[in-house]
Amino acid sequence: MTTPVFELMSETKLKVILDEALHVLSKVGVLIEDDYAIELLAEFGARINGDKTVFFPEDLVEKCLSTVQGSFEIFDREENPTLKMGKNEVHFDPGSSALSVFDWKMGQQRPAATQDLINFHRLIQELSGMAAQSTGLISSDVAEGIQDSYRLFIALQYCSKPVITGVFSDAGFEPMKEMLTLIRGNSEKLRQKPLAVFDCCPTSPLKWSKLGCNSLIQCALSGIPAELVPMPLMGATAPGTIAGTLVQHTVENLSGLVIHQLAYPGAPLIWGTAAVAFDMRYGTTPMGAIETMMLGSCCAKIGKLLGLPTHAYMGLSDAKMLDSQAGIETGMGALIGALSGINIISGPGMLDFLNCQSLEKLVIDNEICEMVQRKIRGVELRDGFSQDLFGDIKAGEHFLTSAHTMEWMREESFFPSTILDRESYESWEKTGGKSAGERAHQKVQEILQKDQMVGLDAKAVNELKKIMTTESRKYGAEELPKK
Repeated sequence: MTTPVFELMSETKLKVILDEALHVLSKVGVLIEDDYAIELLAEFGARINGDKTVFFPEDLVEKCLSTVQGSFEIFDREENPTLKMGKNEVHFDPGSSALSVFDWKMGQQRPAATQDLINFHRLIQELSGMAAQSTGLISSDVAEGIQDSYRLFIALQYCSKPVITGVFSDAGFEPMKEMLTLIRGNSEKLRQKPLAVFDCCPTSPLKWSKLGCNSLIQCALSGIPAELVPMPLMGATAPGTIAGTLVQHTVENLSGLVIHQLAYPGAPLIWGTAAVAFDMRYGTTPMGAIETMMLGSCCAKIGKLLGLPTHAYMGLSDAKMLDSQAGIETGMGALIGALSGINIISGPGMLDFLNCQSLEKLVIDNEICEMVQRKIRGVELRDGFSQDLFGDIKAGEHFLTSAHTMEWMREESFFPSTILDRESYESWEKTGGKSAGERAHQKVQEILQKDQMVGLDAKAVNELKKIMTTESRKYGAEELPKK
């Protein structure tokens, strides 16, 4: 089978971008705010200025590129291999860290709370187009200091899929690692069968903060896959052209890669991006812009040129509600991302520049993701693919019930759920004449009303609660929110 591939830039042009990035790394450098990271870099030959600007020699970059794994697997809670990282394998997960949830009954956004997080993860468990879950909502009913670890605390209880997550502070990593280790049994099993991916974000332009460096180093030492996620804004915190932004993005990712691999050579790493085409008319960061999608595709192609697993934020929308814009931007991004062979595509369910999660949109986007997966499977020459044309067609034979149709119908065709309407107008009217959003809301309610048997055993839940309660008390909250 031949998988369709989307190419925006030739390999020759991508190599020009990479060469320019190596030149910037060695001549302009990157500001590194973490002292331990600077010590590591100095030890291996990087030149350091007094202002903590680090200049990366090309041979050091090449050395670290040679130690990165080109492929690896990420496992679910039950230790099943779930995400294949590398080549053109494609997986979807909802986007991360939204502050708001779209309340269908209210018709507007509101701050997310614990029950919203629970509903979000219960829903992901049932959506077959989502290969992974993400810590997609930030709960407003816990102390700010535990909002990162609390997201993981909820995720691990209510969904068995691998988790795309990250930390908001240096203090957040340890309790999150402790919870992941608890689920796996010990730290060595967590290294062998990683359950989570941690986003590690530089600060554009050309800086790695203490938090970003610490995340990279702790992930490397723990064997938890790190996902490099620069967020350059084209024309604002990055050059005003796609090519110029790609150079900066590559510099930021390569500098992070070097820090990560020096900390623990061979530790699993993903070449990711959340690069955005800044809209100067409104001062906004449109994730649904076609140029943002182009950036995501090209960033991933550079990662592939280097032989690395890839990630991008695509398949989401800047719309404020479930409307045509939400469908246009999500569908285009999901398809371009998949045809670019991006391993992890984050974004389904998201609205409003990554600020809002919608459960109804997530249900609709699940259909988009499954359609896209059908697209990238391509076209096969099935056994006897034209044999029915040699039957007695003129005598009234037809293809609807032929043995060949029966054999291949479900392989050849993706049959969406009732979220996507394919009825006649008359049938649609008889069943209530509902919009896709209304059908999605009904589906959300049906899933949330079901008894789900994906929870952890009581002992594990109690141990997770102990970890989380200990963290909560550090910030003055004696009890966790009631569920």
